[in-house]
This record gives sequence, C-alpha cells and structure tokens, in this order.
Amino acid sequence: MFEFERIKECKETGARAGIFHTPHGDIETPVFMPVGTQATVKTMTPEELKACNAQIILSNTYHLYLRPGHELVKEAGGLHRFMNWDRPILTDSGGFQVFSLGDLRKIKEEGVEFRSHIDGSRHLFTPEKVMEIENALGADIIMAFDECNPYPATYDYVQQSSDRTFRWLERCKEAHRREDQALFGIIQGGMYRDLREKSARDITSIDLPGYGIGGLSVGEPPEKMYEMLDYTTPLMPKHKPRYLMGVGAPENLIEGVIRGVDMFDCVLPTRIARNGTVFTKHGKLVIRNAEYAHDFRPMEEGCQCYACRNYSRAYIRHLIKTGEVLGIRLTTIHNIHFLTNLMRQMRQAILEDRMVQFREDFYKNLAAK
Repeated sequence: MFEFERIKECKETGARAGIFHTPHGDIETPVFMPVGTQATVKTMTPEELKACNAQIILSNTYHLYLRPGHELVKEAGGLHRFMNWDRPILTDSGGFQVFSLGDLRKIKEEGVEFRSHIDGSRHLFTPEKVMEIENALGADIIMAFDECNPYPATYDYVQQSSDRTFRWLERCKEAHRREDQALFGIIQGGMYRDLREKSARDITSIDLPGYGIGGLSVGEPPEKMYEMLDYTTPLMPKHKPRYLMGVGAPENLIEGVIRGVDMFDCVLPTRIARNGTVFTKHGKLVIRNAEYAHDFRPMEEGCQCYACRNYSRAYIRHLIKTGEVLGIRLTTIHNIHFLTNLMRQMRQAILEDRMVQFREDFYKNLAAK
C-alpha cells in the first residue's frame, strides 16, 4: 500500500526524484506540502490548492484534538471527507505544538501533560493517545510522537530527549492500528553530530514506511541546519522517503533537496502572505509597500498562478491596505504556487542531471534583484 520508488538520483549531489504511493494517490517527490493546521490551508479552497498543484497537505493533531475533536472527525468519515480533500494528507503528532507551550506543559516518561491554549483545560498526550487520535483522523501519513528540542539546548538535555523520542516511537508502533496509514518516525539529536547520528541509527532501526528529520529550522543559522543534514541523510534508508519538517524558505528547499530530502512542509508561505509578502525568483516582494501603488504588473512576471494571471500589484496592494480578504487570498495562492512550482522545476532538473546548474541559476536570480 505504501511504496517509494526512486526514479532518478542526481549524479553530482544527493538529490532524488521519486514517487511515493499512498491510498489517496501518488506523490511525486521532491514535494512541498502546504500546511492546513485546522483542516484547512488558510484562505484557500481544495480546488484552489489543486490548481496550484498541491499533491498533499498537512493537518495538525494537537489543534484538531482540541477543536473539533478527533471523534467528531472520525464520525464525519475521516479527515478526507471532513475537509473535502481526496488527495493524500499527513498529520503531525502535535509534539511541536505541545512542546512550544512552555510553562503550560510538563514532560515525563509517560508523555506530556499540558494545558490547552484555548481554555486552560488539562490534557495528557502519550504515544498511545497520539496514535489513537491520528488513527481516528485517518491521514495517509502519520507522525510518531516525539520531543522537538529547542535551540539552543545542552548536550545532556538533547541526549535524554532523543533517547526518549526513540522509546516513544517503539510505543507508537505498538499502538498503531491501521495498515492504511504510514507511520513515520522522527530523527532528533539537536545540533550535535554524534546525537544526530545516534538518533538516525536508532529511529531507522525500526522498519517504517518513511522517516522525518525533526528539530531543525528552530532558530539555528541555515548553515548549521545544512551541516546537520549532511550528517543525517546519509544514514537514512535510500528506499524510504525522507521528510524535513518545518522547512519552507525557497533556498532551504533547494539545499535540502541537494542533500537528499524528499518531502518538506512549512507555514511560511501562508504566514507571510497574510502580511502582504510574496516569493519571487528575485526574493521576497512586500506588496503592501507604497512603491507598488501604481505598479500594474503582476506580482511576478511570467508566473502562471491565478493571482498573477488576473491581478496587478497595485490592485492587490489596495486590497491588503484596505483589509479586504481577497488580498491575502491572492498572495497565498501565489506563494503556494511558487513553492509547488519550484519543486516541480527541481524534480525536472534532477531527471535531466542539471540540479547543480539549477541551484546556481537560482542564486544568480536572487543576486540580480
């Protein structure tokens, strides 16, 4: 039911082009996955996502557990029916959200006690509870419960945390009940090479359909993230998909693909869109700035997204400055299209053995701004 085919590997880098087969369709990799935290990618309909060539989207276990509740989603027929999305879905474990609660949570071997950020009610997430929730939601790919280490963190803390993440993965696998859902383990290890390598060996010692790389893009310099990937991806199985969690800046996607990563997700494209900022091949463009008030060009010349084919910078700036929802819908559509198109371009570059040249051209365009 879940199979990863490596179609092509770059001759000069670790970049891979593949296909991951799932019950709700094939995913061509490398792939960027838009984040639909509360069973929706903010401001976008499923039809608009498909028009942007989104192959798979994410939803968040923590948020859906609190509202509307996993049992209600199960009653609706699962997340696909609930949100009217017939392509693959991935649910994270809620670990990042729980651990970001700070003083509102307490970690112990059993799991994590936390207070809801909504009403302060008390809850306990254990590996078994998270599997119960994710099995009820019914996504194609589900992530094991892990502890995402902050940056910076001490060696001893990261070592204890990474070992606990491995023990929690063993419990997740034991509690996982559905064969039509692919459970991914998550490699941790912070910014320490030996702990990254140990976590990679531990997590991949459990045979799973795929593996995530967690604890990166948490505030560290990009060079440190790339260094950790250089240590980590060579230790991951070649015949399984590799998922770098929480990464979505265009340059980070390129550097991740070069290092052999297949799957990415991030809230960045939708978040900056709501602030009136869009991606272009020449870097970010802040459409709300006054300099675009009389600019009747599209947000990006040559872009084939719905927003750029139909509306000008001046009009979209007007919408955002006046608080019209259509403005952030259009910037969101563009940003999602930009990243999915970037991934398609990289896939083609891998297939044609020109990934190194693709990266060089990308940085030349940025410098030409």
